[in-house]
Amino acid sequence: MKEGINCPKCGSLIYRYKNPIPTVDIIIELDNKGIILIKRAKKPFGWAIPGGFVDYGESLEEAARREAQEETTLKVELLGQFGAYSDPGRDPRHHTISVVFLARARGTPEARDDALEVGVFTKEDLPSPLAFDHAQILADYFARSKSSILDWTIEV
Repeated sequence: MKEGINCPKCGSLIYRYKNPIPTVDIIIELDNKGIILIKRAKKPFGWAIPGGFVDYGESLEEAARREAQEETTLKVELLGQFGAYSDPGRDPRHHTISVVFLARARGTPEARDDALEVGVFTKEDLPSPLAFDHAQILADYFARSKSSILDWTIEV
């Protein structure tokens, strides 16, 4: 969508484009124990898949690794892209498009950045409420994962 505005210097009509904002989410399996979720410190509150905005000049993969480490302190091994989620209402703050990655990690996660808490969960004990459209993303993930994501063959 573009919006026409007049240039303050010359008065010519110029366009300002309003585009969706790219984000990443990372489904991290920890030592085959479950997946890592963070409890958000900022609105919208709730439990969420680690992730965030892609910085200018950064690849999706770089953003996924950075966000995972910023929010959980863990260095992750990306296994590949799981999918893209683009419903304009998925984030109440902005129209975002999220590329969701699958990853694995080892160690003890710690809540950092905008995470109040971090936890490891299975399909049977997911916390509530889940932020954004993360309930749908996790439903898709668990429907697709009959086995551990460590067994999946996805190319990065």
